[in-house]
Amino acid sequence: MHRVLIVEDDPTLLRGVTDNFAAKGYGVDNAMDGESAIEKALRDRPDLIVLDVMLPKVNGYEVCRYLRQEGFSHPIIFLTAKGEESDILLGLGLGGDDYLAKPFSVRELLARAEAVLRRQNAVAANSGDSNAFGGFRLDPGARRLLDLEGEPLKLSPKEYELLHFFLQHRGEALSRERIMDEVWGYGSRVTLRSVDRFVTSLRKVIESHQGEFIETIREYGYRFRRDGGETGAKPA
Repeated sequence: MHRVLIVEDDPTLLRGVTDNFAAKGYGVDNAMDGESAIEKALRDRPDLIVLDVMLPKVNGYEVCRYLRQEGFSHPIIFLTAKGEESDILLGLGLGGDDYLAKPFSVRELLARAEAVLRRQNAVAANSGDSNAFGGFRLDPGARRLLDLEGEPLKLSPKEYELLHFFLQHRGEALSRERIMDEVWGYGSRVTLRSVDRFVTSLRKVIESHQGEFIETIREYGYRFRRDGGETGAKPA
């Protein structure tokens, strides 16, 4: 049974979402402000957080930022009345796994929750594997990117999932649409342009020059180089 923490300051919406998750067999806890959300998340370590952005005391963005800094790695789905791309990118960049704008269908929220939990479980199932490229090694069990000295490099959760997806499909031509569906989930409000932005931010972490690992396929998408610098030499 997965445990979910629902953080929402609208009592009616909170009750409705809580009842629907409970009906699906989830263990449900809730909070109505950002401070309580942080306390419960760090104490109970739920498998999933459904997090409203506009909260009393501490807003949802800051809750997510703080939890990621404290090592909370389970999925977070944002709920917000804002639907602009800049707001979506802010939430995902801070460590959110998905984003649902109000008003929303509870059935869609439940489907999104199941999708992010499946992706999380798939990563955990591969915890005995590691993926090396250039001077780096991806550790799926710990959800970290390490250099040759074993020092972790800073990646947002979505940057990590994007890199993990690339490594699972080395040498394949990957369309932007496929990347968006596989990494963000079918029906995500993220746009194709957002995929390009996350690829750019990932390149800044792993590449010393553009195209070192991630090749751009004009008017299509990307390919992670199959040779990928697997000699073990640390990039300059």
